[in-house]
Amino acid sequence: MRVLLNEIAPRTAAPGDEVSGEALAVLYAHPERWTRANMVATLDGASTGGDGLTGSINTPPDNEVYRLLRDLADVILVGAGTARAEGYRRPGPRVRPGRTPHPDVAVVSRSALVPPGLAAPARGRGGAWMVTRAAAGEDALERARAQLGADRVLVHGGIEVDLGAALADLAGRGLSRVLCEGGPSLLADVAAQGLLDELCLTTVPLLAGGEARRIAFGVPSDLELRPRLILESEGTLLHRFVRPTP
Repeated sequence: MRVLLNEIAPRTAAPGDEVSGEALAVLYAHPERWTRANMVATLDGASTGGDGLTGSINTPPDNEVYRLLRDLADVILVGAGTARAEGYRRPGPRVRPGRTPHPDVAVVSRSALVPPGLAAPARGRGGAWMVTRAAAGEDALERARAQLGADRVLVHGGIEVDLGAALADLAGRGLSRVLCEGGPSLLADVAAQGLLDELCLTTVPLLAGGEARRIAFGVPSDLELRPRLILESEGTLLHRFVRPTP
């Protein structure tokens, strides 16, 4: 990948340099307590292809960074609708060493319904958590506890999910490096609650047309982010936008 902008680790690579492997990992390293999102969009702002899925707009460079970001995370945060639509499974082994052999996945669901691909433990894969609210109802909460384990259903908030409390709870369990993979509604909520430290955005060289949603959709946040890293490969642009420090 070719470096276009690098304010993250200037000694690692200068604009015009090609990076891969461990140099790429250095450019995507982040602090211990951190919430980053990883999203992909077309040139006209669509977050999915015509089939409603991100897989139809992913490119090889995007997939490479996607795997790296999962390696660097303790837990992958995803909305239940996205997990169902995209066929999420529990994460597989890391390519690079981490604090655990696999990252975990935490699904956010207002109804406490566990997506099918995350319901059962799988050998060689990470664990699964449910992040939900009290208004989901005791019957739904008990079903989720039966599927995932009583200690893996995190109830934060009454009418709405309190994502800040949920992320603090996960951090207290050693899962402080959070990778939010959306969908658009969850990303909007994370940003609106002031929890997003960074957005990794891939822009693929496609015009989608149609009526696909943007990468964030729902409550407004007006969150300011600054570009700190831009890479290019095969026409795909990969950005790190970081929240300015006060």
